[in-house]
Amino acid sequence: MATYAIGDLQGCYDPLMRLLDKLRFDPRQDTLWFAGDLVNRGKQSLETLRFVRSLRDAAVCVLGNHDISLLAAHYGLRKAHKSLKLLLDAPDYSELITWLAQRPLLHVDAQLGYAMSHAGISPQWDLATAQACAREVEAELSSPRAAKWLAQVYGDQPDTWNPADSQPDRHRYILNAFTRMRYCRADGSLEFEAKGNPFEANKSPIVTTTELIPWFNTPTKQSLGVTVLFGHWSTLGYHNGNDVIALDTGCVWGGQLSAIRIDIKNQQPTCIRCDDYG
Repeated sequence: MATYAIGDLQGCYDPLMRLLDKLRFDPRQDTLWFAGDLVNRGKQSLETLRFVRSLRDAAVCVLGNHDISLLAAHYGLRKAHKSLKLLLDAPDYSELITWLAQRPLLHVDAQLGYAMSHAGISPQWDLATAQACAREVEAELSSPRAAKWLAQVYGDQPDTWNPADSQPDRHRYILNAFTRMRYCRADGSLEFEAKGNPFEANKSPIVTTTELIPWFNTPTKQSLGVTVLFGHWSTLGYHNGNDVIALDTGCVWGGQLSAIRIDIKNQQPTCIRCDDYG
């Protein structure tokens, strides 16, 4: 029995099938953890959603910012990406969107020693706070009031966690931290503009007027007691260090699709090229 964590798919179904062949994945005994962004930009969002849903208990999937965008488009709050037309017109679209809305923002397995969310875990949270915040927002996303709620939570502010904030402000921060976060300022506040690789600053400058720090290297970051798996940051690519593993290796941009086995320690990633998707 093996458990694998896989980076952002973004509708790249064919590369996923090649990766699973390489892993010799068996849904009868193995489990896949998907780091969010199942849909958008790629050619096969419909096939991707159908497949991951069909895995049932053999798959764990957290919501990414592109998944949230699809839910917002479903409620008429945003325009759907052109790559989603086949999905929107599919006869099982309603069942797929209902399933997607019920996915978590955070998955924790204390026995394995891992937590997974799409963008990471706010450096201002301990693990118990992160879990409580995730449950609070997950309840809204899967509720009958989801459309009205989503309309209130788009935006960049507040960028600092304050549990005493109004519910819309608190929920906006929670959703952004789990699905959009990359960099923080030195005080731990979130910054959403910079997207470059922090370890190649000479190639892609990341510092504007304020010193920016990857969220997982923020000096004020809380100790979580688990390793955090996340995607979202394709320019960062695969990164393993400081109790985090970044998994988005840019498949939809013609990069790679990557998986790492997490039920055995110190494993190297398994990757396949995505030349046909860039």
